Amino acid sequence: MPWVIGSSDLGDELLEIGPGPGLTTELLRARTTHLTAVEIDSALASAVASKFPDVEVVNADATELPLPDARFSAAVSLTMLHHVPSVELQDKLLGEVHRVLRPGGLFVGSDSRESMLFRLAHLFDTMVVVDPAAFPDRLTRAGFSDVRVDAVDRAFRFSARA
Repeated sequence: MPWVIGSSDLGDELLEIGPGPGLTTELLRARTTHLTAVEIDSALASAVASKFPDVEVVNADATELPLPDARFSAAVSLTMLHHVPSVELQDKLLGEVHRVLRPGGLFVGSDSRESMLFRLAHLFDTMVVVDPAAFPDRLTRAGFSDVRVDAVDRAFRFSARA
């Protein structure tokens, strides 16, 4: 998480997309006044809500966020985009994140790059690998500016502004 977020100011209203079991939720809630986590899996959403009663947990699909326009100062997506079942739905998710961010709001995140180990870990799971070389154009098409993508051997990180 430090490699992705660093010292970025996440503001007062932070959105976490796909917290899964909440491994990063605890760290994120310390970086903002109010954290909202959107999780598609109802069991995981319930677990995160139970573990973190001060976090607003929304059990929903991030490609159709049931949240108002321009609510959030920042959004974070940590190693979850590959779980979205198609490039088209990933792009829809990017558009939804742009919609719910305030003008100038920060969107940061990371995901894994393709490798044999990554493929093995997802044998019976959804895995639509995000190409870091194509990702800047995808973020720009979703409406973001100041796009930055940095890739290393097994992962990439990104930042962009609404």
